[in-house]
Amino acid sequence: MTITIKHVIGPELAPYIEDLARLRIHVFRDFPYLYDGTIAYEERYLNTYLQSPDSVVILALDGEKVVGASTGLPMADETPDFQAPFLQSSFDVNRIFYCGESVLLKDYRGRGIYKEFFSGREDHALALRFTYCTFCAVERPEDHPLRPADYAPLDEIWRRFGYERHDEIRTQYRWKDIDSEAETEKPMVFWMKRIGGFA
Repeated sequence: MTITIKHVIGPELAPYIEDLARLRIHVFRDFPYLYDGTIAYEERYLNTYLQSPDSVVILALDGEKVVGASTGLPMADETPDFQAPFLQSSFDVNRIFYCGESVLLKDYRGRGIYKEFFSGREDHALALRFTYCTFCAVERPEDHPLRPADYAPLDEIWRRFGYERHDEIRTQYRWKDIDSEAETEKPMVFWMKRIGGFA
């Protein structure tokens, strides 16, 4: 099987919105996100990327099938909820490129696609003269009842890619877990990487 990597910018994402929404729901059902999502919510969420002329979505395609995707956009184009932790810190949101999420079907992992997702977003951010890339990750307790016995956190991979965990930059986001009846707040911590020396 041949995987094609395609970069789409801003409104170029439109033809892929529904496929990307379904992919995110499928992948994020797994630990640690345990996300019980809906197509309607996902399409609203992804609209932020459609509206940002400098957003990028890196798609992994098996033929015409979207099997993976990685999202990013200027933090200044994100919603206030995403900007808030940085507005309360010493970082300038105008210098930060937010790397939203990377999702990849299990059958396609271990082929270097995840690394391409990160390098692709960073190259895009560098071309736009951003100083930092950042993303956030959910924190789950080690004794969580739905944590698989063979679960391996991605922390070491992120460090290998040059990202540092910033425990001082935190937030909480709400979503419904697959084993819950209602949305609850989840603790999130940000990771950052300096990619350029731009002022």
